[in-house]
Amino acid sequence: MKAAVMKLPRKFAGTIGVCLSLVMATAVRGSPPVSLAAADTERIKLVLEKYRTAWLANDADAVRATLTKDAVLLPHHGLNPIVGVTAINEFWWPSTTAKTTILKFVRTIDEVGGDASLAYVRGRSEVAWKMEDGGKTESWRTAGNYMTVLKRQTDGRWLISHLIWDDIPNQRIE
Repeated sequence: MKAAVMKLPRKFAGTIGVCLSLVMATAVRGSPPVSLAAADTERIKLVLEKYRTAWLANDADAVRATLTKDAVLLPHHGLNPIVGVTAINEFWWPSTTAKTTILKFVRTIDEVGGDASLAYVRGRSEVAWKMEDGGKTESWRTAGNYMTVLKRQTDGRWLISHLIWDDIPNQRIE
């Protein structure tokens, strides 16, 4: 007898993969996971603050320094996953004449959880930015929910491995 195989839309594959990884990480160990230590929770919050302040400083290198080399972005509105630093560079910092400057980045942390090697953070964020291209300037803002997955590196540092967000459509600021 053949087993039925369910095909999922591609846009859900990354999210489902992250969730399955969290479940499998626990199941494979065969024993209860070591819960996330308070010190790790603080380190994770610091990584997210470095990520936020790097955007506010418009420092692409500092943003990249908070990400794993194989990081995955799962953008809003069903866009395809952005996998790896090269693709992330093309997505966030394309080689165009337009210049984007982050004006505001406010983030709440509503939940932090995980274990000694894998963690997640859930919250809300609000971002405002301006785009300058050919002497024309436009300002935009948006707000919404996010979930970030972080992995402990072999050197003990925590880095962002997956980031998913959903927000309202961008709103032009007059």
